[in-house]
Amino acid sequence: FLHFLTKQPDQTNKPTTANMSGLDGVEHKTLKVNGINMHVAELPGSGSGGDPIILFIHGFPELWYTWRHQMTALSSLGYRTIAPDLRGYGDTDAPEKMEDYTYFNIVGDLVALIDAVTGGDEAVFVVGHDWGAMIAWQLCMYRPEKVKALVNMSVLFSPRSPDRVPIPTLRRFFGDDYYICRFQKPGEIELEFKKLGTEKVLKEFLTYKTPGPIYLPKGKLFKSSENGGASSALPPWLTQEDLDYYVTKYDNKGFTGPINYYRNIDRNWELTAPWTGAKIRVPVKFIVGDQDLTYNSPGAKEYINGGGFKKDVPLLDETVVLKGVGHFLHEESPEEINQHIHSFFQKFL
Repeated sequence: FLHFLTKQPDQTNKPTTANMSGLDGVEHKTLKVNGINMHVAELPGSGSGGDPIILFIHGFPELWYTWRHQMTALSSLGYRTIAPDLRGYGDTDAPEKMEDYTYFNIVGDLVALIDAVTGGDEAVFVVGHDWGAMIAWQLCMYRPEKVKALVNMSVLFSPRSPDRVPIPTLRRFFGDDYYICRFQKPGEIELEFKKLGTEKVLKEFLTYKTPGPIYLPKGKLFKSSENGGASSALPPWLTQEDLDYYVTKYDNKGFTGPINYYRNIDRNWELTAPWTGAKIRVPVKFIVGDQDLTYNSPGAKEYINGGGFKKDVPLLDETVVLKGVGHFLHEESPEEINQHIHSFFQKFL
């Protein structure tokens, strides 16, 4: 995104989606990876032991659970599907130090996880969304030999701009109330979230479908939706049971770990200086909803349509823009997403 600011201007074996009852077969494990205990949800494919593995990487404010539709559908087609809670989230450890949430820490966790589930040298398929997409881009940049192919959603690859420090740039462009800027001061936004209540905060984020930036002014968080009406109702794709699962985990863990990812954005920029100009050399399909705030951020469409995205991701197979779909596209349109994942990964089996 910061890079954009510098340039302002087949139906066979179609996957089906299961509801909550389809999650009965999910195996929950705790694996020791990269010095932390990581909670991993897994559904076997055929169970033969040779099934191709798909690693799902969630975003904010999600959990492994965000991939429930993809796991049930794709495991039924013979994939071994694996979805961890990332560090700081759900039932995975949340290190106390803010500095322990950099790209390097999180990619380190995932490389260790890949090694643990494959037994070593094998590559896996990867699917990412939101922060999970950002992490997936980094994984492919640092360790391309670990990834057979990538389906990434919502967040475009953002090449490092050597002369634009991210947070000051975002602050100048969007102002102090922009959500990423509001997340920077340790402890502050957590207190505000606590006053609002976990369910209210999660509901607002998970149902956000405005094709524009999120602003969180002090004392006025999510005020625009308080007048009731349609905005206060859950969308068809998010049940109260789903929301309750998220609320239970966030009530237990809190928001600090997840928000620490945002607090390391400038640190990530410093650490990744050696990768300035690096390209993503893994086969990629990119999917985004046309109502997603990321797709409507300044420069994004120009980057996609003007050739910049393909230049930075030379093995980009295609970019799919889903009409009428917002940020949580894999939950909002699961059948379509499942089919895209399946058809793309089949090319590499």
